[in-house]
Amino acid sequence: MNDRTIEVNLVNQLGYERIAMACSASFARMMGLPPERIEDLKTMVSEAAINAMEHGNKGRPDARVTVSLNCQDNTINVTVSDEGNGITNFPPKPDIEKIIEDLESPVGFGLFLIEQLADQVEFNKAANGGHVVKMAIKMNL
Repeated sequence: MNDRTIEVNLVNQLGYERIAMACSASFARMMGLPPERIEDLKTMVSEAAINAMEHGNKGRPDARVTVSLNCQDNTINVTVSDEGNGITNFPPKPDIEKIIEDLESPVGFGLFLIEQLADQVEFNKAANGGHVVKMAIKMNL
C-alpha cells in the first residue's frame, strides 16, 4: 500500500456500502477524477459491495467485504472482495424496459450497471477463498 491506495473493511450488512461509496468519492476527488465519473465510481462500488454482501457472503453477519482503491497510471483501480464462492453463472443481460414496467425482476441489473460504467471489469475467485471483482475507471476519457 502507498499514499495512492486505501482499503475499507465493511461489516456484511446492507447500508455499509454507503461507507465504501463515500470513501471512493473522497479518494477520487483527491486523485482528480471528474465529478460525473465520480458518480459512476460510487455506483460501481455500491453495486459490487451489495452483490458481495448478498450473493457472495450470503448475508452472513460474520463475513466481511473489503474494498480497496488505488490510483496508478491515470486509472483508479477498485477491488471488492468477499468471503463467498464467487459467481458461477452470470444472469442474462437484463431487459431494462421490462424492469421499468415491472414485468421482469431486476436480477443481474447491478452486474449490468458495473459493466456499463467501468472501463474494465473482471470477476475472479480469490487465491485464499472468496471472490474478487476488479474494476477500473480511467481519469481521462
